[in-house]
Amino acid sequence: MSNRYTTSINSALSNFDQLPDSANVRLPTVMGLYGISAATVWRQVKAGIIPSPRKLTPRTTAWSVKDLRGVLNREVKNG
Repeated sequence: MSNRYTTSINSALSNFDQLPDSANVRLPTVMGLYGISAATVWRQVKAGIIPSPRKLTPRTTAWSVKDLRGVLNREVKNG
């Protein structure tokens, strides 16, 4: 993984709390939030554990920050 790519992921994760609920994040940010690989993200989407992403363009998939926060908050409450 290149340093530029890693820096961008770290920046997205460190700013996640400041993002508005209307924002969208890409796969690397979801991987960082959950600490899992891309394949595991997709397995958990299929299992309904992580919310489904939306297609912004034919080649761009992103997750709603609001949806991810809702799931993460439930996980923290349920321990």
